[in-house]
Amino acid sequence: MFQLDVQAIHTCASAQNKEEAIRQVAAALTAAGNVSEGYVNGMLAREQQTTTFLGNGIAIPHGTTDTRDMVLKTGVQVYQFPQGVEWGDGQTAYVAIGIAAKSDEHLALLRQLTHVLSDDSIAEQLKTASADDLRAILMGEKQAAEFKFDTSLIAVDVAASDLITLQALNAGRLQAAGAVEAAFVADAVSRTPLSLGQGIWLSDSANGNLGSAIAVSRTATPFVHQGENVALLLTVAATDDRPLEVLGYLSNLLLSNKAERLLKADAAGILALLTSEVDESADQLVAEFTIRNEHGLHARPGTALVTVIKQFNSDITVTNLDGSGKPANGRSLMKVVALGVKKGHRLRFTASGEDAQQALNAIEEAINSGLGEGVA
Repeated sequence: MFQLDVQAIHTCASAQNKEEAIRQVAAALTAAGNVSEGYVNGMLAREQQTTTFLGNGIAIPHGTTDTRDMVLKTGVQVYQFPQGVEWGDGQTAYVAIGIAAKSDEHLALLRQLTHVLSDDSIAEQLKTASADDLRAILMGEKQAAEFKFDTSLIAVDVAASDLITLQALNAGRLQAAGAVEAAFVADAVSRTPLSLGQGIWLSDSANGNLGSAIAVSRTATPFVHQGENVALLLTVAATDDRPLEVLGYLSNLLLSNKAERLLKADAAGILALLTSEVDESADQLVAEFTIRNEHGLHARPGTALVTVIKQFNSDITVTNLDGSGKPANGRSLMKVVALGVKKGHRLRFTASGEDAQQALNAIEEAINSGLGEGVA
């Protein structure tokens, strides 16, 4: 994992404009021995090609491939601008993370940083945090415990003919994820879950909860338990209120008699149904494309993809089917890059709106053409 020295963090800086801010960052990279003098020109050129603003008040200025030979050693310099710097298109940057990379080390760094910075509440703290606090935030040492609910915790087509099998599978998965201990497993397996109707069942335990998480198992073939249909079991571990949001989405599906959607969707679809609002009145189109870029969706191809999406009025989400399976807002560069998309990963695009089909066609064309990088 990338290590960030507190000496590389500069707080309470000020700049009149984006160019001045970038020059400050470049000067710090030069002084630290990361780059030679002319690297600043590559950073300014990169900004002309495409904005390095990620969102949430964060920019990541860095050089072009033409100036890579001017990088002496990989490193970063972080500048905090409490008053903000206009970064173009009405966007304001409060933190600029200047990157110098000799090869592709910055991709892992970028994924690490975007994972941390995708939390809006933490990004807000970056404006006024001390150098030590900034380091802790950027290194992921100062953040709330993760709410664990992704496709790794969802199993479909389970060969089961009794509830205890589903209970054991869910509890075991939660334990493997570090969300519960043995006491939870023993209690959750021994008690009969609650039937919510429409084939959906719910289980939990007050014992052995280590963190908040949810596991889901769906049977390959529904069966009957004590006169009630069993098709899907949702097991909840909770140490805070975050699982309540998922239960709220589940409740809405049940109240509108739409629970059958959970019984037809794949794992990524189940996750989307339980973590986001779905407009029933809007026609939804779905398409899946494979990323062929050698280094996946880092900042440059990610920016190209988001730029295409922003040309359309439709609501578009992006799901990495080979990642967490969590849908991300296609208009947020930070959230798209934070998906951790690598070469060969499959992306699912869900679009709803008047120009949904045109949007998906444009996205397909952009991906096939390499998102500004070209593909083999």
